[in-house]
Amino acid sequence: MNLDELRNDVCRANRLLAETGLVTLTWGNVSGISADRSLVVIKPSGVPYEALSPEQMVVVDLEGNRVEGDLRPSSDTPSHVLLYRHFEGIGGITHTHSRCATIFAQARLEIPCLGTTHADHFFGPVPVTRPLSPREVEEAYEANTGQVIVERFAGLHPLERPAVLVAGHAPFTWGPDAAASVNNAVALEAVAEMALGTLTIRGDAPPLEPYVLNKHYRRKHGADAYYGQTPY
Repeated sequence: MNLDELRNDVCRANRLLAETGLVTLTWGNVSGISADRSLVVIKPSGVPYEALSPEQMVVVDLEGNRVEGDLRPSSDTPSHVLLYRHFEGIGGITHTHSRCATIFAQARLEIPCLGTTHADHFFGPVPVTRPLSPREVEEAYEANTGQVIVERFAGLHPLERPAVLVAGHAPFTWGPDAAASVNNAVALEAVAEMALGTLTIRGDAPPLEPYVLNKHYRRKHGADAYYGQTPY
């Protein structure tokens, strides 16, 4: 995929945020990284989704420096590029303030895996980060937002749980490309809504049994996955 194709994909993914109802106003952004992992294409800051065009997408390097584009990149760019530098295998990142997932982030609670819908997509609870310190906020807020995500994923596989809740803030999701990261944001919001409803009617609802979690996740994402169709 060349850079023009990546701009098209990232623009389409950002417009999809509004179409899926994941964002309010301009509270969200999507990025994608080039095949050689040297450049990132990201939404311009504050531009309404319906007004976006591929030409407006901003190209930055892995330090967040603007390389191409006339507009300022998303203010969350330092978070995105830090995640690309640390999480191998991810090709797209989505950040939203989708309502139910953000409720969990504000409560500073992980989203527990309560059922097979969750297990089909996330291999265990969706983790929540620690809060940023006053110094981290003052010195490099957005970069340190990415840093606490990386810190939280020590010992976890980012592709098995392609989502995180930043404490007091909101969710980030990722995937093999920009569109997949948006799909994961859709799935995250769905399981967050289900968890909220479940815990409302039963506050002590037990987590899904580990063997069921493993079965449901592996049948879709494991080495011997058999969900869906195998291409000939």
